[in-house]
Amino acid sequence: MVNVRSCQFNYSYRNRVFFPYSVAMLIGYIKSIKELNQNFEFDKAFVLREKVDDYVQKCHDTEILLCSCYVWNWEITNYFAKEVRKINPNCLIIFGGPHVPNRSEGFFEQHPYVNILVHGEGEYVLANLFKAFLKNKNYFDVKGIETKEFRNEPEPRINDLDTIPSVYLTNLMWDVVDKNDDIVWQASWETNRGCPYSCTFCDWGSATNTKMRKFSDERLFKEIEWFADNKILFIYCCDANFGIYQERDLALATKMKEESIKKHYPEQFRMAWAKFSSDKIIPIAKQLQANGLLNAITLAVQSLDELTLDIIKRANIKFDKFSELTDTFRAHNIPTYSEIIMGLPGETLESFKHGLQILADDTKLDAIYIYNCGVLPNAPMNEPSYITHHKIKTVRSPIYLAHSDVHNRQMPEYEYITTSAASFTEDEFKEMHHYAWLFQTFHSFGILESVSIFYKKTHGLSTIEFFETLLNFCKTNESFISEEYQKVVEYTNTGCEGKGWDHHDPNLGEIYWPIEEATWLRLVIDKQRLLDSITSFLNYLENQFGYNNSKILIKDLAKFQVFLLTTRDDLEKTKSQNFEFNWKDFFATDAMLENISKNYYYENLIVEKDPIQWCWQTIWFGRLQKKYKFHPEKLNEDNVLELHSISLKSN
Repeated sequence: MVNVRSCQFNYSYRNRVFFPYSVAMLIGYIKSIKELNQNFEFDKAFVLREKVDDYVQKCHDTEILLCSCYVWNWEITNYFAKEVRKINPNCLIIFGGPHVPNRSEGFFEQHPYVNILVHGEGEYVLANLFKAFLKNKNYFDVKGIETKEFRNEPEPRINDLDTIPSVYLTNLMWDVVDKNDDIVWQASWETNRGCPYSCTFCDWGSATNTKMRKFSDERLFKEIEWFADNKILFIYCCDANFGIYQERDLALATKMKEESIKKHYPEQFRMAWAKFSSDKIIPIAKQLQANGLLNAITLAVQSLDELTLDIIKRANIKFDKFSELTDTFRAHNIPTYSEIIMGLPGETLESFKHGLQILADDTKLDAIYIYNCGVLPNAPMNEPSYITHHKIKTVRSPIYLAHSDVHNRQMPEYEYITTSAASFTEDEFKEMHHYAWLFQTFHSFGILESVSIFYKKTHGLSTIEFFETLLNFCKTNESFISEEYQKVVEYTNTGCEGKGWDHHDPNLGEIYWPIEEATWLRLVIDKQRLLDSITSFLNYLENQFGYNNSKILIKDLAKFQVFLLTTRDDLEKTKSQNFEFNWKDFFATDAMLENISKNYYYENLIVEKDPIQWCWQTIWFGRLQKKYKFHPEKLNEDNVLELHSISLKSN
C-alpha cells in the first residue's frame, strides 16, 4: 500500500477549527475508485498549526504528501513541505488549492521541495495522477498539473459534482480528523461550484471559469441531517452566491431550520450571499432567521464610485434600489450589512469619503465592514499589465485574521495589500483608514451617531463635514477620543510598513480585534470619561461653526448619546435616565425639539458580568445584531412631567 499524508492547516478560533474539507474531498474521490482504494492508504490529515513539527516526524515513510494551499496557510505549508523533504527526500510532494499560482515562472526554483502543482479542481486530476503513479510514474499525460519540466493543459471542469462522494455522508471526515473533546470542528459546505462574475479583486470567478454547477438536492438535504446528527455548531457555505438559486436555496434553508429546531444543531450558518441580493431572498433569510441561524444579509457594494466599479469590473445594484432594499429588509426585521474595500484602483480620497456619506445618510444598513484591498495571486488584479496600467503598489503584510487567537499561531502568514495607485497616494490611503475608523466607530457603532444626526437636522451639517471636524478635533485637542485616534495613526503607519493589521489589547482578551471594535470597547468602558470627551468635542464643534446652542442642550445631548450605548459600567437589567428634552420624538420623527422633561428606559442589551465575555457579546458576536447601541425610536418613556418650548439657541 502506498502511504499518503495530507495537510490543510488552519487557525484556531477559541478551540474551533474547520474540517480539512478540501483534502477530504480529494481522498473521498480517490477511495471511490476501486483500483486506487486498494493501493493507497490515507492517514489523518494535518490541520493544527501548533503541531507542525510533530507532523513532520510522522512523514519519514510517507510516499505522497498532499498540501492544500490557501492565503492563510501558505507559509506554514511551505515550511512543512520543506522539512518533510529534508527527512524524506523521495516523497512526492504535491501542492494544490487557490493559492497555487497560475503564473508559475520561477516557482520550482524558489520551492525546490515541491514536485507537482495541481491547477484547478483537484479530484479528477489527482485520481489520474495516482493512476500514473501506480503504472509508471510518468505524468506527461495527466491534465491539470505542472512540474519543473512541463505544464499540461487544464483538466475540464467537473460537470457532475455528485461523482465526488460526500465526505460527510460516507463519514470519511471522521477518518480524516480525530474526534477530540478539545476541538470543536466546524464544517465547510458546498451546494454548488462556480461564479458568474469576474471582479478583478477576486479569484473566485476567474478560478471557476464562471460556469455554475450544483450538487444534487437529495445529497444536500442528507448532509444537513448529518451536520445536525453529528452536533456541528457552525457551517460555512463555500458558495460564491448563496441565494442565486432561489427555489433550491429556500428549500435548503427550510431544511436547515427544521433540523436546528428539532436537534439543536447547527447553531450558525454563514454564507456569501448572491451579489445582486434582492427582496426575492427574503423568504430564504426568514427561514434561517427563525431559529437564530442567520446573522445578516449582505448587500455588497465594495465601492460607490462608478469609475472604480468599472475598473474592477463590478456591477452594483442601482443605488436607489439598494436603499429601497435596506428599507425592505428592515421592515422584515432582517439585519443587513455591506462591505467597502479601501485601496481599489480608481478610488480617490474624496470619492471614498463621498461613499461613506451616502451609506450613512441614505441607507438603513445595520453594519458596515471596511477592508483593505488584498491582491490575490490568481486574481485579475494581479496581472502585470493591470498593475502597470493602474500603478498599483502593494505591501507584503502579515495576514489579517480578525478575532483569531493570539496564541498557537506559529509562523505568520502574509498577504499583499494595496497602499497606492494612480488615483491615490499612500498618505491618502492612510487618511482613508482614518475616515473608515471614524465612520465605523462613531457612526455605525453609535458613539456619535445621534450627535451627528442632531447637527444635520438643526444646522444642515453634512455627515462628512461632521467627521472632518471630529478628525481635526482629534489632531488638535487632548481627550479620551484623541488618545484612540493616536493609536489609529500608529496602527495605520505600521500597517503600511508591512507590520500587519492585527490589534491586540490584553485588557480585551487574547484575540486580535479589528481596530474599530477595540476603540469602541475602550471608549465604552468608562462612561463618565466618554461623556466628558463628547461634551468637549461638542464645544469644539460649536466654536468651529459659530453655533450657539445652550450649555443645557449640549450637556443633555451628550448624555442622551451615551445613554443609547451599551456601556460596561451599566449592567443592570433596565437602563433608565432623565433628560431635559424630548430626544426620542426628535430623532424618531420630525417633531420639533422641545424642553420637555423625560424619563427614557429600555432593557439592557448585554448584562454579562465577565469583562471578556462582555466584549465578545457586544461587539464581536453582537456586531451584526447591533448589541452595542439602542435605537431612539424603540425607547420606552414615562409620563411627561413638564412642558415648555425653548429655542435651540441660547440668548
